[in-house]
Formats: sequence, structure tokens, C-alpha cells
Amino acid sequence: MRKKVIILGSTGSIGRNALEVARKLSDRVEIVGLAAGSQSELLRQQCLEFNPRAFALWNASFQPEWFNEFSHSKGFWGPESLNALVEELDADIILVAIVGTAGLEPTLKAIEKGIHVALASKEILVMAGSVVMKRIREKNVQIIPVDSEHSAVFQCIRAEDRRSIRRIILTASGGPFRGYSIEKLKKVTVEEALNHPTWKMGKKITIDSASLFNKGLEMIEAHHLFSIPYSQIEVVIHPQSIIHSLVEFCDGSQLAQLSHSDMCLPIQFSFTFPERLPSPVRPLNLYEIGSLTFESPDHKCFPALNLSRFAGEAAGTYPCALNAANEVAVESFLDGKISFSEIWDCVRHVLDTHKQIKDPQLDEIIYADKMSRAAAREWIKKRVRL
Repeated sequence: MRKKVIILGSTGSIGRNALEVARKLSDRVEIVGLAAGSQSELLRQQCLEFNPRAFALWNASFQPEWFNEFSHSKGFWGPESLNALVEELDADIILVAIVGTAGLEPTLKAIEKGIHVALASKEILVMAGSVVMKRIREKNVQIIPVDSEHSAVFQCIRAEDRRSIRRIILTASGGPFRGYSIEKLKKVTVEEALNHPTWKMGKKITIDSASLFNKGLEMIEAHHLFSIPYSQIEVVIHPQSIIHSLVEFCDGSQLAQLSHSDMCLPIQFSFTFPERLPSPVRPLNLYEIGSLTFESPDHKCFPALNLSRFAGEAAGTYPCALNAANEVAVESFLDGKISFSEIWDCVRHVLDTHKQIKDPQLDEIIYADKMSRAAAREWIKKRVRL
């Protein structure tokens, strides 16, 4: 039988890659639900091709006329449409590929229904990792990471005793500004920051990769996914982006997952797990690659890793505050309101002034998210006036 799949974020880069995987695996995968933010026409084209049982457009102020074209598909629109989509559908797996926090509630609803989660939205575990993982365990649902780094770790440890893990090593390309000085980073333009040397991604995650906040968020995500303390999670700069992560065991052995930078690979693995199937991704030719290099991160010029480690170890609502502040700061940088280096300054300010809530419930996490965004916007407003 084909696996029934819901894709939240079908018009983004991960979602489009997931649909490419679904085309190649049409005998194994059935797309039963599609959801997009605001790209209405692209969602319409996807619905025409995949004929899902339901679809949603959550960042829409009105219902598009084309919703009535699909007599066999149920359409939802508006802020509550993601929750309604999940409630409507029976599925085997839901791919959560929404940038930001919009995917949290529908993910929890999917878990309650016993739907397995393929997670590409790291913000969900960053802001509410303790809540989500508790629900995962209670419902005996499988969570399969789709981020290339966490997918690599997941693949390396799937047959291992978790107690034998000494450390997880997440690799980072270093982004387009590897080796830049603090002064040079202050002058970075939006166009330069969006020019990632390895991956082709959406704007938010591309900026996060340039600032290294992407890797900071991944440390917090890894802590929750693999139940490992932050002291055993490290980051190494690996410009070639061939090794996607490594796991070191107590005997000194290290296992790594290597492949070309193509998100279709971890997406396909999440859809077919526990099986492996042939993939269209080009195999590695080690002779062509030649050499792989590694560097220590520059924590002074790129403080995102230290800020993220602080928030993660402080726990409670600190990771939520970190994520919220970063989202607001990145949006403001893209809008030309602050400089690239002020992304870190904004996040640091929000963390410095954050009022901690320990062991938060979901409503407290949502409240902390709201207040942290307000604090970040107020800081940015003052910077703009200066």
C-alpha cells in the first residue's frame, strides 16, 4: 500500500523537493494533503497535478476563486486552515516544512492522531521541544528528521545503543561570509547574504545559514531529537558540505553520512523509512571531490552559536525567545531596517531581558513567543530611530 502523505509548506523549497520525490515514488507515496502560505497559483498547480483530498492556504485574507474548481478536494483558507487540514485527513506521515512557528499546532494535532512526523521545520522543536517530544512518546509516534544534518545523525545511530554516543558533530558550510571580520560583517548586503555557496533555500533559512543561527537552532533541535546534553553537541565548519554530520561513540569510532547537497535524499528517506530505495540523487565520486576540509567556528565574529547554546542550556522559554527574536531580526534585515550584524545584537538583547518560564505549557510557550517578538520589534524600532 502507498503511504498517505500530508505536506505543510508545499510551495517552499522543501515542499517542492518533496513533490519531486513523490513523482519518482508514485507507486509508494500518495499525496493526500497540501498546504501553502501565500503562493496561491502554485498551490493550485500542485493540486491539479496531485489531486489531494484536501488543501489549505493559511496566509490568505480571502478564499481564492479557484478553490471551487476541485469538486473532489476540500479547501481551507486562513489562519486556522492548517489545523483544519490535519483534522480532515487520515495520513501515515506529515511533512512539516513551514519556516517559523506556524507549524507547531498542526504538528501537535497530527501527533494526537497518531500520524508520523517528517520534520523539516526546526523552529518547532526549538520553541517547544519538551512539549512536542513528550507528545511523541505518549502517542508512540515516529519523528524522522529531514534537515540534512539531523537526518545524517538519525541514519548513523539507528542501529546503535544511544548510551554509547560520546558526541554529535553537526557540520556547517560556514555560509558566504566565512573568514569575514566583524567590521566587514557590518557592511554585508541582503543580496550577498542570500547568495549561499552550497544550498538553494528560502530566504529565512539562507540568512540563518549566513549568520550561523541555523546551526545554533540545529543544536537545540538535536538535543531534543536525540536526548543528548548540549555538552555532547559540537559544530564544525565543513565548506564542501559533503559530510552532513558525524556521530562519535565511546570507543572513539566516528560514523558519518556523506552525499551531495540535495534535499531530495533526506526527504525520500523520511518517506520510505525504515526502507531504503533507489534515488535519482547523483552518487558521490570521491576522486572528483578530492579533499574534505574542516575548521573551528569563529565564535567571536559569529556569536549565534554561543547565544543558541546559552538559550538551550537555560531551557524553559529561552529557546522560544531566541527563535522569536531571530525571526523578527531576519525579517527586519531583509526589509533593510537593520544591518546583518544587528541580527545577533537583537537576539542578545531579547535574551538579556527575557523573563524565564521554567517547564512551560503550550499556552505559556505561545505567550513567550508573542512577548519576545514584541521585545525584538521594540529594539529594532529604537535602532531605526537612531
